[in-house]
Amino acid sequence: MFESVQEKKQPDANRFGILFGAVAAFVVVGMVVYMMATHGAKPPASSGGTTEAAAGAPKTAADAVRDLKVFRVKMEKDHMGTTAVWTVTIENKSKDYTYGDIQYETSYFGADNAALVVNQGKISTSIEPSGQQNYTLRDVLYPMGTSWYKFRITGATPSAQ
Repeated sequence: MFESVQEKKQPDANRFGILFGAVAAFVVVGMVVYMMATHGAKPPASSGGTTEAAAGAPKTAADAVRDLKVFRVKMEKDHMGTTAVWTVTIENKSKDYTYGDIQYETSYFGADNAALVVNQGKISTSIEPSGQQNYTLRDVLYPMGTSWYKFRITGATPSAQ
């Protein structure tokens, strides 16, 4: 008359646990492989036969266009709405050279991608190795019909550290 109630096993809970464990193991293995790939293989230390002069010499040639990176650039008009004012952050990626007398070029383009105005200028200050500097530059009168504009570094004078 009284039947015993049998509890049903819940196979879904077991599957969920197995799936969760497999995903966790996969993530851990992926992290280990990533860490080994990015931090694992370091070059062997060089022998002690190098001289101090060779160790202090710059390892690469100076290239301002490659070493100086425009980290952030913003162009606005002045309070009268006529002159372009650039706010630029330049970063020196070189570990060996200080760069001074930085030459730059600003370009303003119309809707047809034709250059309306191309202006060149020079920043007289210097940026030390691995340094970063902020500049505010007043440029030309903002050209009518400008659709887009760009700022680029064209050169600089290097000095070894």
